Amino acid sequence: MKRAIYPGSFDPITFGHMDIIERSSKMFDEIIVAVLNNSQKNSLFSVDERVTIIKDLTKNYANVKVMSFEGLLVDFADQVDANIIIRGLRAVTDFEYEIQIAQTNHVENPKLDTVFLTTSLNYAYLSSSVVREFASYGGDISKFVPEEIIPLIVEKYKK
Repeated sequence: MKRAIYPGSFDPITFGHMDIIERSSKMFDEIIVAVLNNSQKNSLFSVDERVTIIKDLTKNYANVKVMSFEGLLVDFADQVDANIIIRGLRAVTDFEYEIQIAQTNHVENPKLDTVFLTTSLNYAYLSSSVVREFASYGGDISKFVPEEIIPLIVEKYKK
């Protein structure tokens, strides 16, 4: 079985993330969307909220699981018996950073390879940071995130 991990903070998940999940679900037997629990980061949503949101949005993908993790991705990959990491690339600047991480992960665990998927052109500009920025000023985020999570994001900024 080819089990792949798609790691990230997904705070919040965007149409770009969903595009990578959909496309990679057709390439691998199982995809684990691995939500990073980084306590040093000031997140909009808690890790449990992000896991719940992503589970709801991916419920129609039979081969997609959603889990959270802390620490090193290479350790998590060992725990779930995965040897492929999926990373989305929007621009050359993403690649420069991601190639370093991929090579480091491979040195740490030679069984671990990284597959890069270029983001669909529709979402090449999109990041969770852009969504948070627009939402914080009451901007229209309907072109950035699934409709189901817009009220959840709006509510976070009302507080």
